[in-house]
Amino acid sequence: MKLSRIAYPANLSPQPDGSLLVRFPDFPEALTDGDDRADALAEAADALSEAIAQGMIAGEDIPAPSAKRGRPLVAPDAIIAAKAALYNEQRAADLSGRALARRLGVGETEMRRILDPHHATKIDTIANALSSFGKRIEINILDVV
Repeated sequence: MKLSRIAYPANLSPQPDGSLLVRFPDFPEALTDGDDRADALAEAADALSEAIAQGMIAGEDIPAPSAKRGRPLVAPDAIIAAKAALYNEQRAADLSGRALARRLGVGETEMRRILDPHHATKIDTIANALSSFGKRIEINILDVV
């Protein structure tokens, strides 16, 4: 499944201690909380990033975001979002890591690093890889809700 915007709706539930529990319908394993809305949403971005990373490591599909329906949207870390987009493009094209490395003119080790969600990869490197699929990265700067 191809992703175009990588921001997922979150459910915020007040807890008896006054904190907010955050859950993602698209990633049931990603749970976190925060002292208030701002803190909960900041923690949610970290939890979402890790859920996406773990899905990539496990070779699972990264789902497209479900409908917002009045819920706040949470975006993962920008590098994780870009790597998830590349990962999904590779899967949609049914390319092996070796085939993708050849397509990009890089070694297999470098390709594994580019797709490794925990490896520090420059955004330009990921952008170049995405361009081989006819995609480009676009960055939006938004107010924190």
